[in-house]
Amino acid sequence: MADEPNGAVVVGGGAAGLAAAAMLDRAGIRALALEAEAEPGAAWRHRYDRLHLHTPRGLSGLPGYKIPRRYGRWVARDDVLAYLHEYTQHHALDVRANTRVDRIDRDDAMWIARTSDGDFRAPHIVLATGHNAVPYTPDWPGRETYRGELAHASTYRNAAPYRDRDVLVVGTGNTGAEIAADLAEQGAARVRIAVRTPPHITRRSSLGIPTQALGIALTRLPPRVGGALAAGMRRVAIPDLEPYGLPRPAERLGAQFARTHTIPILDVGFVAAVRERRVEVVAAVERLDGDEVVLADGARIAPEIVLAATGYRPGLEPLVGHLGVLAERGLPRDREPAPGLHFIGYWPTLGGMLRVIGIDARALARRVAESGRPDPNRRPPAPKAGALPG
Repeated sequence: MADEPNGAVVVGGGAAGLAAAAMLDRAGIRALALEAEAEPGAAWRHRYDRLHLHTPRGLSGLPGYKIPRRYGRWVARDDVLAYLHEYTQHHALDVRANTRVDRIDRDDAMWIARTSDGDFRAPHIVLATGHNAVPYTPDWPGRETYRGELAHASTYRNAAPYRDRDVLVVGTGNTGAEIAADLAEQGAARVRIAVRTPPHITRRSSLGIPTQALGIALTRLPPRVGGALAAGMRRVAIPDLEPYGLPRPAERLGAQFARTHTIPILDVGFVAAVRERRVEVVAAVERLDGDEVVLADGARIAPEIVLAATGYRPGLEPLVGHLGVLAERGLPRDREPAPGLHFIGYWPTLGGMLRVIGIDARALARRVAESGRPDPNRRPPAPKAGALPG
């Protein structure tokens, strides 16, 4: 065994893992966070350069330490990483870097996180490796023999390698839309974006009100009312893009989110690029054929590179697939599908992921504190915390 017993082992040192560890510590539960990479929040270091939070600073801080005002309203990628380092230091969290967890097991009394550095045992294990752990590229027919260049959007940092090149972006989530706009602004010779289902699009804020506030409201309103509100805001804020190949979605936002778990595009330049035809909308990709891409409408195009902004998978199967706790799409069945086994940060939300992580971290700490499962190093709750806030 690698260490003395812990009250909880948290797998993952990103935002969800750090928030969970902080709230567990505040509740008097000794938490050890295991991070596969070299630093807390390391995943942010790999994201594309122009990325900013699409949720405002005031609604994006983790519990117990707000994002400092010096980072501005829309926090940049590098500042998010800096904030997560500050959060770790502020709460004096015990984070073990360069420690990759390979499998979760249990014996009669303890959960076991098995790593290359040995086994870490605790009555509670918290999985916080994130929804976007493993890049996903569809297995298009012809992919194995495709002669063009094919890459996942997770490899994209900036447009410099694509200057003067013909690029097809596949996928209209926020990543695909923002990368397409970045390519168009930074000198790609031609940018097309392949669309299967017309996306919902909204401004990042309207009249100074962040769209996240609408997302929070949608989670509390009846679906019919929330859908009508979202549709009305789109009509006011977003021009008609049907002449450019992007009709308004037939399905209301709430219904589409419930079915696909995709959030709307928060526009930071994509709409203008489409209207100015610097980003061309084409049909969905059906297959790859030699050096050509065959689209759903039968058209054949030959981009120099295909960037698949087609999402991610949680990749939890090697860790817990043998425990019978996963449901469809590889997501956990529940936030606590077995006593002492917890998941946080795996469910997309219209209310802002960081905000919901904070809510879930507090609830997780309450469950652990009330579970009665022993912590061999239990400490009194932090003096300033009192009862954990709801």
